[in-house]
Amino acid sequence: MALIDGAKTAVNTCMGVKKGEVVLIVTDTEKESIGRALFEVAQEAKAEALLVTMEPRGRHGEEPPKTIAEMMRYADVIIAPTSYSLTHTQARKRANRAGARIATMPGIITKMMSSGGMTADFKEVKRGVNKLAKKLDGAKSVTILTKAGTDFQVSVEGRRWYRDTGICHKSGEFMNLPAGEVFIAPKEGTAQGKVVIDGAFWEILEEPVTLEIKDGSAYRISGSKEIAKQISKQGKEARNIAEVGVGMNPKAKIIGNVLEDEKVMGTVHVALGDNSTFGGKVKAGIHVDGIIKNPTFIADDRVIMEDGKLLV
Repeated sequence: MALIDGAKTAVNTCMGVKKGEVVLIVTDTEKESIGRALFEVAQEAKAEALLVTMEPRGRHGEEPPKTIAEMMRYADVIIAPTSYSLTHTQARKRANRAGARIATMPGIITKMMSSGGMTADFKEVKRGVNKLAKKLDGAKSVTILTKAGTDFQVSVEGRRWYRDTGICHKSGEFMNLPAGEVFIAPKEGTAQGKVVIDGAFWEILEEPVTLEIKDGSAYRISGSKEIAKQISKQGKEARNIAEVGVGMNPKAKIIGNVLEDEKVMGTVHVALGDNSTFGGKVKAGIHVDGIIKNPTFIADDRVIMEDGKLLV
């Protein structure tokens, strides 16, 4: 596959762009070549395509300029290949409420458009994601255990499991591309235990990062002074246990890019920071995911995954 093939998958297969739809491509100066490829494919689909380029944001979850946020409210489809994620922004949330269907592609690189997660059969990914989500719906608690030392519990009672399927054809839907995960915003203040992140956390790790957690917050972060520093700079909300997710894309690989890393089959991830855009209550202006390899994942008393092998 080449860059243009990945763009065709995104526009035609994943987003199902139709003739006459207003398609807004939001990109930045570092991802403009990918944005332009998506724009050209949207034009070929006879859409009313728009391409807008901004300066890169400074962190995941930082809001786009107000003018772009306003444009997003009037689009039918938004695809956002950007350096940092727009997923966990109020601009994305408002655009969804206005009816846009949205795919964010934070940190996407040209190589990822033609290999790995973007080469998956997204109809198959959708079937797997929906099957898992049905098993998880209604669960009250989640436990994650690993031989590396993770021993983590959190309440998810009353919260919704989101399905990142790779097929985004309905008004108001949103997803990542490449896609393939089931995720939730757990109840604030309920997470307890220890998480050993041994897959990736912003980048491939030279050594694991350990989160020690009490009452929903990571009170100690060890294994990387730089990661601890970056999170601490954002205040106490950045330590909130914001998300638990299960990777479901069989083509995705851990490459040091969270966009793909969190989709890897046989992994789970725990995120810190903002969850206000998908059912939580914490606004943090930052959202970072840590990938856990070979987990045992338990919903209530049902083992969903054992040592990285999905059982449902």
